[in-house]
Amino acid sequence: MDNNRENIVVIEPSGIVFEGLASSISKKDHNLLFYRLNDIFELEVFRFARETSVVIVNPSLLQNRTNEFAKIKKQFPEIHWIGIVYCYFENSVLRKLDDFFGISDDIDTIVRKIRRVNRGNSGKDCSGEELTEREEDVLKLLAEGMSNKEIGDKLNISVHTVNSHRKNIMEKTGIRSVSGLTIYAVSKGIIALD
Repeated sequence: MDNNRENIVVIEPSGIVFEGLASSISKKDHNLLFYRLNDIFELEVFRFARETSVVIVNPSLLQNRTNEFAKIKKQFPEIHWIGIVYCYFENSVLRKLDDFFGISDDIDTIVRKIRRVNRGNSGKDCSGEELTEREEDVLKLLAEGMSNKEIGDKLNISVHTVNSHRKNIMEKTGIRSVSGLTIYAVSKGIIALD
């Protein structure tokens, strides 16, 4: 076992999803070692379970099994749980996890979430992470009421890039609404009240 590498278990029935996720993340962070399990109960017999820092789980495997999941979490309190979401899930299921990401999220966002959760900071409390200068620029224009296209045109970036910045801003602040982001920007001195 390499002491510099962190074990990440992916509990996902789809081999394609696992391979794509593990391969993509490994290209960004070589210190993560991936293992695949098909069910949460396989963790009990997985030989590196006690040396695993993060489990990425398909939330569909937790639906209607919340009591069993609670027992597994109690058995492995040192493990942080992240959901990989690619369809609608009840909030009651997602709240049982430390964090979650969407299947269409970019790899940098996913790696940041893994690192943040692994440091003990779930996505529910991310206020310690600073916004980049470009994210502050996007936030200022959002607070002015501009659309993504208008922001892209003003900053000479694509709408896709604007969306990525917005997603990062929301992750770092934990705030989802434009009005909430505006209040955040005022409170942090990013924009001034006129």
